[in-house]
Amino acid sequence: MANITIKKISGALGAEISGIDLNQKLSLEEIHSIKQAFLDHQVIFLRNQDIDAKHFLNFARLIGKPIKYPFVKGLNEFPMIIEVKKLKHEKVNFGGIWHSDTTYLKVPPKASMLLSQKIPPYGGDTMFANQYLAYESLSSTMKQLLDGLIGISSSAKADVSKTREDRIKNDGSAKANEVLLAEHPIVRTHPETGRKSLFINIAHTIGIKGMSPEESQPLLSFLFERQIKPEFTCRFSWTKNAIALWDNRCVLHNPINDYHGFERLMLRITLQGDKPA
Repeated sequence: MANITIKKISGALGAEISGIDLNQKLSLEEIHSIKQAFLDHQVIFLRNQDIDAKHFLNFARLIGKPIKYPFVKGLNEFPMIIEVKKLKHEKVNFGGIWHSDTTYLKVPPKASMLLSQKIPPYGGDTMFANQYLAYESLSSTMKQLLDGLIGISSSAKADVSKTREDRIKNDGSAKANEVLLAEHPIVRTHPETGRKSLFINIAHTIGIKGMSPEESQPLLSFLFERQIKPEFTCRFSWTKNAIALWDNRCVLHNPINDYHGFERLMLRITLQGDKPA
């Protein structure tokens, strides 16, 4: 425990943890420290983790239960792990828009995690946004207005569908062309911390239940802009063999697409969540 260091990377969210070697068996104290840092900082980072897919999956199982991603096939030996990649000739990056992962599922994931394997010589950072702060900064009147409203999420919203086209073409699953829909509270309460956060995102949220598009879009547009105010964000510059683990229940993320002509390859694991309330 004396070797573990947790260092915040911004005022809003995010912390780097050092003194952990995932090639070694972690103690109960180390596991507890990682889980607590995850809850305290919403996204955590571990650099210099030269591990294979098996060790990555073993680490994920210490945090939660890995589940399959619906649209992209997993690795042959480890179907719970998918490759998140952009090849040299590709212009669009996978998931390259602010979002919370797969909110179009009835039970969205608890968390997502990435392990960097190939990174470009520059660019390819990932940004994260704290949705506790996005909610808490709203006026009391706006909070009352949002209380009880239900957002409708779709897997087929055009801006995010475009970011999946290259991966589905090469690595698509049998369900790649399905359209998935789900309804969730616009404001959810975190099941572990008890804090409230916004739970919508520009990539997947298509409307508000019981409202016409003309009624819902101005409100959603306001919230989408509020969610990603600079003071609510942090930015992570990747190095090889780095891990990011973020709380999908209260965090948005956005991989920056600024490295055309270079390859970027990550391994991703998604962890089972609970029905938002």
